[in-house]
Amino acid sequence: MNAQQFSRYQDLAIQYASDFGVKIIAAILFWVIGRWLIGFAVRLVRNSLEKQKVDPTVLRYLGSIITVTLNVLLVIGILGYFGIQTTTFAALIAAAGVAIGLAWSGLLANFAAGAFMVVLRPIKVGDFVTIGGITGTVTELGLFTTTINTPDNVQTIIGNNKIFSDTIQNYSSNPFRRVDLKAQLSGAADHQTAMQLLRDKVATIPNVLAEPVVDVAILEFNLVGPVLVVRPYCHNDHYWQVYFDTNRMIKESLAGAGFPAPMPAQNIIVTQSS
Repeated sequence: MNAQQFSRYQDLAIQYASDFGVKIIAAILFWVIGRWLIGFAVRLVRNSLEKQKVDPTVLRYLGSIITVTLNVLLVIGILGYFGIQTTTFAALIAAAGVAIGLAWSGLLANFAAGAFMVVLRPIKVGDFVTIGGITGTVTELGLFTTTINTPDNVQTIIGNNKIFSDTIQNYSSNPFRRVDLKAQLSGAADHQTAMQLLRDKVATIPNVLAEPVVDVAILEFNLVGPVLVVRPYCHNDHYWQVYFDTNRMIKESLAGAGFPAPMPAQNIIVTQSS
């Protein structure tokens, strides 16, 4: 190789290196600017939806979906700038998606259930619910799981698919809730007087609603006597306070009014020895 050929190859190498360096710098700029634009777009969408008082859970879902989608488009655009066939890249993504979908079918089921929960909104953060057989207050609705705090302050995480495929009880949806309790009377007690007494006394408990009125009725009979059902109504936030106060009021009211204590029936057998 003579000096002229070496000089020509050297010039070509410098030219290719320069072109590749320019593309690298341009790709970095595209990435930095693209990431900034993605962040700006996500903030713009969130601010717009916050002004419309959209649920925070929906905001997080939309933010995650928009961010992931725009990042994938940005990567494909940068690869296309380098001359890489993006159709092949898209096919690889699709094939990988199928493989991941087969391997992670359970996770995808949770994701799909979470998406439906966001759209249908059977529950939201702050609701007191029974979901997946667990009762508690919803603290977070995630892409794959829902987190609740139980009344004994235990954080419990439940898969969204289990929630959506099971019965959902939302105690916070209605303005009030009924407390169901029982009171055992003696067979010798005046049940009409006892029922009226409990209606009057339970109605004085703090946070018991005036409407609907306290419901007291005979539920059933047993060997001891009639069993009364006592049903005050209250807001969901006061359920346990009203529950315990009503139990206390049943005991104190009946005892204070002199009602006989209910005693179980006893059979006394007398045998005579010869």
